[in-house]
Amino acid sequence: MNVLRDILGWGWVTISFFLCSLKAGALLLLLSFGTAFAQTFPEDRDFFVNDYADLLNVRQESALRQTLEEFYQARDIEFTVLTIDRMADYGHPGSIESFATDLFNTWGIGNAQRNDGLLLLVSRFDRELRIEVGAGYGDTLNGPMQRIINKQIVPYFRLDDYPKGIEAGVDEIIYQVAGRYPGEYDLSWVSHAIGQIRRGFTSIVSLLGAWLLLLIIPAIPFTLRGYRRYQRNHARKCPVDGSRMRRYLEETEDAALTPGQQLEERLKSIDHDVWYCDQCDHITIESYPTKQKIYGACSNCNHRTLEGRSLVTSLPSTTTPGKREITWTCHNCNHITVEIKVIPVHKLHRNTYGGSSSRSSSRSSSRSRGGGRSSGGGASGKW
Repeated sequence: MNVLRDILGWGWVTISFFLCSLKAGALLLLLSFGTAFAQTFPEDRDFFVNDYADLLNVRQESALRQTLEEFYQARDIEFTVLTIDRMADYGHPGSIESFATDLFNTWGIGNAQRNDGLLLLVSRFDRELRIEVGAGYGDTLNGPMQRIINKQIVPYFRLDDYPKGIEAGVDEIIYQVAGRYPGEYDLSWVSHAIGQIRRGFTSIVSLLGAWLLLLIIPAIPFTLRGYRRYQRNHARKCPVDGSRMRRYLEETEDAALTPGQQLEERLKSIDHDVWYCDQCDHITIESYPTKQKIYGACSNCNHRTLEGRSLVTSLPSTTTPGKREITWTCHNCNHITVEIKVIPVHKLHRNTYGGSSSRSSSRSSSRSRGGGRSSGGGASGKW
């Protein structure tokens, strides 16, 4: 009996040890999955603008950064704009509200004592955006931020005009917080009041004249388009014998065009019309620039087939200008020219100029975050 008891006792110990090992293995497995899919956040490279979704060009990003810097200098409030492709890229399967709050607190946007930071987050392919505000505002800005999203930002985003939507949203957010629009921080209360009266008067006039504008404005583009169409299509007289000329069809006009002109047509930089006189065989070629602005005129062959590629070769610092190298290549004559442009000294000593070369640089240490926090206040939207 004692032997049997000992056997049963050791068996129970073995089973208990096996169960404990199984639980420990499951726990380690869960921890490994958690590590593999841990949430991360975009790198905080710039104090004002981190455009990881490339929604802004160089000029737009620089102008936005200037607006946010001016706001910071005037009111000592950190306002950051962040664009990303999608939240899933950072291991976030949840809502944009939780992502924005966690990111806000991880970066520490705003003053740590006042908690007055602001974040405009745009997740392009999720088609969601969020205005996250510091805990110091409480819920006082939730309503105004929602109206800004619905009336100022989303209408532009639905047209894929992200720069205009961001610009309009930033201006209105600043006004809600500072009581002034960008560029008006130093105005006296009298000048500000006059400006408000002027805006109100303009709004009233706009409302009173809205019914006229509804009739006139839609007619303007049709009128201009009709006039331009008439100027282009009306019958020509031959400058040699005065006979009526006819215009070649698109399918047959290439025979009268030079290879360079044919290339302009294929690149859609210039649209050529060929007019032909049946009496004396005189040919007139009329050229019309298109809305395509990618290609410039080549100084070597004079065709609008020149394309430029820009590369930042050195970034500016607080004391030394940077350099940008633009390589111009003509698709018609293969003529290549290289232009060097100086990038002015950047007082923020930050990545301002976009592009692959500048994206690789880390955020400047010349200004650090204030350590502010958010309690989840703000508003969200979709488009």
